[in-house]
Amino acid sequence: MPRYAALIYGAEPSGESDPELWGKIMAEYMHFGEVGGAAGVIGGGEALHPTTMATTVHVTGGAKGGDVIATDGPFAETKEVLGGFYLLDCKDLDEALSWAAQIPGAWYGRVEVRPVIDMSEMG
Repeated sequence: MPRYAALIYGAEPSGESDPELWGKIMAEYMHFGEVGGAAGVIGGGEALHPTTMATTVHVTGGAKGGDVIATDGPFAETKEVLGGFYLLDCKDLDEALSWAAQIPGAWYGRVEVRPVIDMSEMG
């Protein structure tokens, strides 16, 4: 069965985030994953720490063995950041899109759905 990554983009949480709103959003995610029926298609997933905890790595020269440059923070600054993801086991893209529309991140930001390459099929 094909796998799809549902990449969840939304506003970066700030120190002034409304705890009541975050509680509501987390309850919606719990409902999606447990009660909403998605448990049958979720093959994994995680929430990510804020971009302030990110480190971006670049190797110069475009090849292994170049100088490694590590920079605090994300590579690009945007209003919407990757906050987490689900791996969805679905029969096709239409089913994956149907599940992605039920992820709370689709209501508050965007959910990008991308097919996952099955590395076991690579020769």
